[in-house]
Amino acid sequence: MNSGRLYKLQHFIPWTRRKIYYLIVISAIPTALFYFFELKWLAIPWVPVALVGTATAFIAGFRNTQTYNRLWEARQIWGAIVNSSRTWGIMVKDMVRAGSEETTVHKELIYRHFAWLTALRFQLRECRTWENVKSRSYNREYLQYYTVPEWEGNLTDDLGKYVSGDELDFILKKKNKAAQILALQSSQLRGLNENGTLSDLNYVEMQALLKELYEQQGKSERIKNFPYPRQFASINVMFVYLLSFMLPLGFLSEFAKLGPEFVWLTVPISVMVGWVFFTLEQIGESTENPFEGNANDVPISAMSRAIEIDLRDMFGEDNLPEPLVANSNNILM
Repeated sequence: MNSGRLYKLQHFIPWTRRKIYYLIVISAIPTALFYFFELKWLAIPWVPVALVGTATAFIAGFRNTQTYNRLWEARQIWGAIVNSSRTWGIMVKDMVRAGSEETTVHKELIYRHFAWLTALRFQLRECRTWENVKSRSYNREYLQYYTVPEWEGNLTDDLGKYVSGDELDFILKKKNKAAQILALQSSQLRGLNENGTLSDLNYVEMQALLKELYEQQGKSERIKNFPYPRQFASINVMFVYLLSFMLPLGFLSEFAKLGPEFVWLTVPISVMVGWVFFTLEQIGESTENPFEGNANDVPISAMSRAIEIDLRDMFGEDNLPEPLVANSNNILM
């Protein structure tokens, strides 16, 4: 997540430069043919350009609204995970009474929750075929400005910080590791209830909270595994390219009315107008997958670390981990 006030031009312009090069070429060619070879038929009336531009603006606006909704829903889901995690800490601290083994049991339940967060964020950072952060060259180039902890780290090592060796071996054999970790939490709660450490009422409350965590995990997986519909994404790209092709032809007819030399204004004006639409399309594309590892993603790594700090502090631990902060380019993952 970019936490700065604005993107810097030194980042933003290079991010869209290939589209700028394309627009220069696509507008310079018909302008040169019109001016040097007097191919007057290249100039078309402005009405069809305006109609295509209007349709493109509508579809681009629709897409960006929907991709923002996906991003905002993802942020709400992880906000709920933060709240539920703090509630889990309070419940473990005040409801689980295990006598001389209380500290050990508390640590198991809390650290296994950290393991769940770890497994979940690693699962959400896995690449899908429709995602853009690695498949698009302009996004790959932007990766030089930040790192994704889940790509730099190792799931086995990170999980090993929170669970015992036997549990780690069990978890690593599972397909959906995060879901199985919650199942382990449920099994331990059942055991605590059966031996009288956890009362029936408290057992029901804590199981309900596990159900809430399952729901939030499922919502995250829904966004991760169901892409923004490809038909809408495809038609948006097609419309933008069609408009970029028609823009210089429409501007030729308009600027030719001012005089022969003025037709060269077609190039910069077409580039500027086309750049607006291509940038809208590219922004929508970079927003539609809020867990893929993009600079505009929900910062699930930083949020998981914040949860760990809160819960460990709640249980009076020292040597708390440092919070993840934005790097020099204001990017927080």
